[in-house]
Amino acid sequence: MESTNQPMGPPPDNNLVWAILCTVLCCLPFGIVSIIKSTKVKELWAQGDTVGAQKAADEAKKWAIWGAVAAGIVWVLYVIFFVVIGLGGAFAGY
Repeated sequence: MESTNQPMGPPPDNNLVWAILCTVLCCLPFGIVSIIKSTKVKELWAQGDTVGAQKAADEAKKWAIWGAVAAGIVWVLYVIFFVVIGLGGAFAGY
């Protein structure tokens, strides 16, 4: 009987789609970290490191979420800034 070091079942979701979307649409630095983490999932799984693969998948998801939150905060501040500038310009003549 041949023994293999392969884990049973499918590997965890590597969240690569979310990492790419975060990189393109949200926050480039956080998205890049998320892509790096997500690409390690399959490699770790193939080596039999199921815990490491799950941790890498969780880290990839975390960085993608942080990137989306950071982008949301930047957009809110951007809108507030231009609303304040707009109101300041509207009352400048009074």
